[in-house]
Amino acid sequence: MILYNVTINIDNTVAEDWLTWMKEVHIPEVMATTYFIKYQICKMLTEYEDNGGTTYAVQYFARHLADLEEFQRDFETELQEKHHARYLNKYVTFHSILEIMDC
Repeated sequence: MILYNVTINIDNTVAEDWLTWMKEVHIPEVMATTYFIKYQICKMLTEYEDNGGTTYAVQYFARHLADLEEFQRDFETELQEKHHARYLNKYVTFHSILEIMDC
C-alpha cells in the first residue's frame, strides 16, 4: 500500500476556512477520482517556531504506486491550481510518497 502525504502549513488567518474547504470540497474531489481507498487528516501538535500558521498532514492511501502516478498525471495539477487560487500566499506545502510496510 502507498501513502501519499501532503504536509501543509496554513496561515492562521485562513486556517478554519481551509480545513472546512478541505473536508467539504477538496478531499471529496480527490476521493472522487477513485485512485485512493481512504484518507486521514492529522494536525501537528508540536510547532517548533511560531510562524503564524498551523501544520496539517493530509494522507491519502492508494493500493499501488501506479494508482498514485495516474492520479498525479490526470488530476493533481488541476486540483492543486484550485487550492493555490483560493489560498494564494497563505500556505507552504511539501509532498512525500511512502510505502506502508507490514510489521
